[in-house]
Formats: sequence, C-alpha cells, structure tokens
Amino acid sequence: MDPFIELENEYCARNYLPLPVVLVRGEGVYVWDNDGKRYLDMMSAYSAVSHGHGHPRLVAALKEQASQLTIVSRAFYTDKLGAFLKKACELTGQDMALPMNTGAEAVETAIKAARKWAYTVKGVEDDQAEIITCEGNFHGRTLAIVGMSSEVQYKDGFGPFPPGLKSIPYGDAAALEAAITPNTAAFLVEPIQGEAGINVPPAGYLKRCAEICRKHNVLLICDEIQTGLGRTGKLLASQHDGVKPDGLILGKALGGGMLAVSAFLSRREVMAVFTPGDHGSTFGGNPLSSAVALEALNVLEDEGLAARSAQLGRYLLEQLQSIDSPLITDIRGKGLFVGVEIASNKATARSVCEALMGRGVLSKETHETVVRLAPPLVVTKEQLDWVVAQLADVLAESVVA
Repeated sequence: MDPFIELENEYCARNYLPLPVVLVRGEGVYVWDNDGKRYLDMMSAYSAVSHGHGHPRLVAALKEQASQLTIVSRAFYTDKLGAFLKKACELTGQDMALPMNTGAEAVETAIKAARKWAYTVKGVEDDQAEIITCEGNFHGRTLAIVGMSSEVQYKDGFGPFPPGLKSIPYGDAAALEAAITPNTAAFLVEPIQGEAGINVPPAGYLKRCAEICRKHNVLLICDEIQTGLGRTGKLLASQHDGVKPDGLILGKALGGGMLAVSAFLSRREVMAVFTPGDHGSTFGGNPLSSAVALEALNVLEDEGLAARSAQLGRYLLEQLQSIDSPLITDIRGKGLFVGVEIASNKATARSVCEALMGRGVLSKETHETVVRLAPPLVVTKEQLDWVVAQLADVLAESVVA
C-alpha cells in the first residue's frame, strides 16, 4: 500500500472511503498523483473547484492578501468584507449576507435566522418553529442538519436530534402545502439534489413551492452550496424556475477552490433578526477569504462560466446519451452537474469509478448507484469527449466481464 495512504489510515478517522489515489498537484481540470500520473478531475471537490485548480487570478488574490492581512476576527472592520458581500448580494439579488466558512455552518445560520424570524416577525410561539426539508436532502453533517436527513447512516448513533424538523418527498409541491402549519418557519430545499444522486425535480416545482411559501408566509430557503455559482448552467439553479428565494445559501465554489467560504444571504427583514452576540464565527468573513471570494465572483462573471456550463452541460448530456450500454439506467442533470445511474444488479458505481481512475478520470460514486460527472467549469468539449470515451469503454468492459 502507498505509504501516504497508510499514514492517513493510521491517524485519520475513517469517516471517508477515498479512492486509492494520492493527489499532489492540480492545474485547470487536471490533477496529478504522487507517481506523476495525470487525471482529469470530474469531481471538482463536490463543485468547490468550479474555477479549475490553481486559477491564476485566484492564486494572485490569495498571495496578495496573505502578504497583507489574513485574519483579525469580526471584532474589527476590514477593508475586504464589505466589497465581497456587496458583490455577492448584487449578483444574487439579495439584500444582506452573513459570512461563514463551511456550507454546514451557512445552513445552520439559515436555520437560526428562520427560527428567530418566525418568533419575532411571524409570531410563532416560542420554541415551536418548524423547518420543512425533503427526503434525500444533504445539507451538511452537524447534529441539527443530520436530524433532517432521511439517510439512516447519517443519523445512526448520533441522536437525539433537535425537534421541529419535518421531511417531505422531494419534487412534490402538494406534499409541501400539506405539511405547512401555522408554526412553519421555512422550507429548506436543494433546487437539484446533489448527494442524493443529481436528482432533478419536475419543471416548475420550485416555482410552485415559492408560490405556496408566499401564500402561507413561510420562508423559501434554497441551499445552493453545490448547485450555485454556475454549476447548473445559470448563476443559481433556482433561476431555472425563475425563482428568487427568501434566503440563499452559498459555499464550495464561493471560495474559488482555495478556501472554505460560505454565506447565508437574505432580504433585510430576515437579516434584521440578528443583533450583536446572536451569532458569529471567528474565521467567517476574514480578509483572506473575502479577497479570494470576491475575485472568484469576478472570475465567474468575466469568464462567463455559467453560460459555459449551460452549453457544455447540454453537450455532455448528448454525448452520454449516445452510449449504448445495459449498465446505464438513467442519465440526468443540468449544466455540468450530471449523474449516470448504474444498474445495481450488473455493476456498482464504485467499480465504474475505480475503472475510470485506471484510465485517468477521477469521479466518485454517490449512494453506490450513481457516477457523478461535475468537472471544473473551464473544461473543454475535447476533454469531455475523452471522458465520455473512457466511460463508454469502461462500461463495455464491465459488460464483457
């Protein structure tokens, strides 16, 4: 076994099952292992590396800010945070933002905001606020968040969980309306479910959910940690249905593949529930993260990455649909956010990913049945053609085997 893998296995908790490759360098859509072998990255660190590995403008922003000032906590103002949040709000149409680090932290922030809004604005009785989520969701790994999960493993051994959390079928707007009570504070939803296997809801689903939420004075909060910032072919996946949510959660690509940066964005009325001391983060909104995140948003605009994702995503779906294999039971996605469902009685998504790795393509299975294809948004048609050819060969070899 590789000594780096042995070392990690000895000292790192086994909360992941990585593919057996040790990565040491990245550039654009490519990464290299410790033996010098090159791979095309079709994972993008779960959409965190949408700009590509080591984007020169982001590296320059990181270096420049790191040489000036990195972190002073939110005990003081800095010259970087305001500009970053202004850009994020202007791009998304939201009024204010609360910066955090990880996506899970931003989700927790959204839950806290929704609950306090319910008590102070909507008039819900203390400690009775409800949050509605969907089956198959993935909003993070904290105790409150896994309490909303329908995945047994995520919850097993970690209870008890906070009350006031409901779950309904995904893609079913009628189920949302039926679940709403006078105590409902918010509906928290992924416009496209990522970890559940790139599940795309019916057209118009989110729009109908927005109408229902407005009717019942419930906040619609879209978790766009994976789907946001161009991944699905629009700046935000919610825009496919023409929806502007009451609250928006961003992360992953917001840090440009360099740093953990996240934010909860909302209208002023919702953000006004926070007063000094209510919530915070030592590292959230630090100058280094703010400088890199601002440049990441600028690059996203300047290079037209959302439009690029839309165009190349349509092309990728067309090419994948041309593969004739009994191992494929479904292909779905939007933009460069695609899932290939593998017939579980014939092969596993893990075995397909391992075979792809041998051919120089890195991806990762989702729930054992789906191969995720989500490359950096700077990928080219020629590179996608090569990936599709590798996948076709792997599936053909699997059928023969």
